[in-house]
Amino acid sequence: MGSTGELFEGPPAGLPAPISRGSAMYRPEAGPAAAVRHVGGYAPFIEFCAAHGARADELASDPGRLMWFLRRFGAQIENDSTLKAAAAIFAGNTIAALRPDAQWTAYEGSSPTVGNRAKQFEVDRLLDGLRSADDEAVQGLVSVLSDWAREEPAERLAVQSVPALLTAGQPRYVRPSLPTTTYYSRDGEPIPYSRQWGSDGPDPDSYSVDSHPERFAGLHVVARALIDHLTAVYDVDVHEDPVQAAELQLEAKNVLQSVKLTPRDPRAASLTFVLTGYPGVIVHAGVLHDFPFPVCGCDACDETAETVADRMEMLVLTVAAGGYSERYPVGSRRWSEYTLNAFDGSGSESGSGEPGPGPVAASRLHGAGSRLRDVAGGWSPWPLRGR
Repeated sequence: MGSTGELFEGPPAGLPAPISRGSAMYRPEAGPAAAVRHVGGYAPFIEFCAAHGARADELASDPGRLMWFLRRFGAQIENDSTLKAAAAIFAGNTIAALRPDAQWTAYEGSSPTVGNRAKQFEVDRLLDGLRSADDEAVQGLVSVLSDWAREEPAERLAVQSVPALLTAGQPRYVRPSLPTTTYYSRDGEPIPYSRQWGSDGPDPDSYSVDSHPERFAGLHVVARALIDHLTAVYDVDVHEDPVQAAELQLEAKNVLQSVKLTPRDPRAASLTFVLTGYPGVIVHAGVLHDFPFPVCGCDACDETAETVADRMEMLVLTVAAGGYSERYPVGSRRWSEYTLNAFDGSGSESGSGEPGPGPVAASRLHGAGSRLRDVAGGWSPWPLRGR
């Protein structure tokens, strides 16, 4: 069967450090963090496999067989927390081995995932789903993994921009206090947003329900705090005008406020904040990418103002620090892509696809391509305000 070190690529490592969000704390980087493709800690699962007549090396090399094994013994695995954690790591390592561009990623407050820029798998939730899945669902997952393994690797940005360091004495962003409110269901029961669902996942009916969108009102407070912080620290022009919402490619309904911050360095990316009556915030960064907060407010997604604010702060502070890159056109499909290296150097995220949620004017795409050729190495850090 082989030792644990022989089942997967390279020596086992720990999970990558989770991306920490919520306040702007910068630290020097010794260099880009190495991709984690093989995480240790799955020995209990190997013992479990042997006890049930299965070879761990065969499961590691055949994700289809592994998924069926996990479904078959899901109830036993679920009842042992140590075994379940080991099984999740083993499954994640097996998925990572399917592609050379796959790796583990961790975010503060969330379960680790494994995958590449195009697709991520949350292994804890994958195990929970397999336990109750029918044959068709398991076969569907196996097909998804097989198709993903065969996809051609996507082009990557040639240069990954590194965020600038915070200088001594420079004000640091701290999230303002947000109001705490208890929300109730139709039955009068308190709704524990961000922790509603257990191992079985969301109620299927909750995907079409948006019971308390007012819980996101704190995002307006966070957005205005970020605007105030950026204008206090960086040398920027500020334009507050509803017309700025026209920069968005996403549809913004019931616009309450639009503020564009343009750094006084043509190689730095601008940010446009659009506050909507949902309540929510859409941030346009650079030339081609919109970031909505929240992405989805339905009860199944189980978000709160605090969890969504984590992502908005990471985006905004990263752009200002120079950790943001865009490209267009990419490859034969002429996709657009972005990369964010977190403002504190702790991690990254990226995305790619057809520009815009719908057709984008040819003139806008032409202008974006010209602009991005001038910043091919990534957008520059925003210039600091003089003292």
